[in-house]
Amino acid sequence: MPWNTIELNNGTQLPSLGFGSALIPKENTAENVELAFECGFAHIDTAQAYRNEEEVGQAIKESALPREQIWVTTKWSGFPWGDGASKSPEDSIAESLQKLGLDHLDLYLVHTPRLFSGRIKESWPRLEALVKSGQTKGVGISNFTLSDVKTLLHSGEKGPEIKPVVNQIELHPYNWHESKANVEFCQKHGIAIEAYSPLKPLTTYPGGPLDKPLKKIAERLNAKPEQVLLAWVKAKGAIALTTSTRKERLSDYVTAGDLELTHDDIKAIEKAGAKGPGHHKRAAVRIVTTVAVQVAAFALIQWYSGKNSYFW
Repeated sequence: MPWNTIELNNGTQLPSLGFGSALIPKENTAENVELAFECGFAHIDTAQAYRNEEEVGQAIKESALPREQIWVTTKWSGFPWGDGASKSPEDSIAESLQKLGLDHLDLYLVHTPRLFSGRIKESWPRLEALVKSGQTKGVGISNFTLSDVKTLLHSGEKGPEIKPVVNQIELHPYNWHESKANVEFCQKHGIAIEAYSPLKPLTTYPGGPLDKPLKKIAERLNAKPEQVLLAWVKAKGAIALTTSTRKERLSDYVTAGDLELTHDDIKAIEKAGAKGPGHHKRAAVRIVTTVAVQVAAFALIQWYSGKNSYFW
């Protein structure tokens, strides 16, 4: 496999390319996950809020790959909401395991710091308990800002007993300038970065400043612009999470691991990315359709966490 694995701070090996299921229609999830397996993916990312864990579990069950060769991540989203509170992490992981048809997870993430209602230090031990119980090999965080990460790591005299193994954030050249400090701080402290929406510069912001350098680099490497973007994520030492319903594209994403960018390539990409995507009529339309599924979940969580004090 061209994509290597990244050793996490708990000693487990995480495949550095993952298939994200957030934007896949529920009725197509099992088929698309199976297709991802066929193309060489062995890392599947889902979440409570995606409402497709059963379908992901079906694909895992029907896969020719043995369970130990498949990395499964899901997230505590606090979903569903109602009766004045979100669902607890203990109840949520039990429900997720049942839907996935698994006896343990490889990784369980907190989908957003909002679920902690501002009490990150006090709340984290409940996630640590899920590792101790054997329900998941590791726990991590998602959408945590630099400030959130620092708050978590500075909890107690020695910090958390069990550190998060990853921080899953949106990452691409257009938000590198604002994300760099968070990425570098996490990596310095042994927290791997998972990058979701790495292809956003092309799917959501076509026609932006990145198009020209990506095309130039792709032509030189006999590759495609989206492969160059994934190679950039790899060059930053991050795990890339991407998705497609098309076999050709999934195969391209897998072979992107063979690409090696030069220092000048990376510099050109980041220089263009620093300009931002600009204002494009086409981009404005795509923003709604591309981000709607995942952002809707986060927005609801934020609304409920503001309205309802959670259980701590």
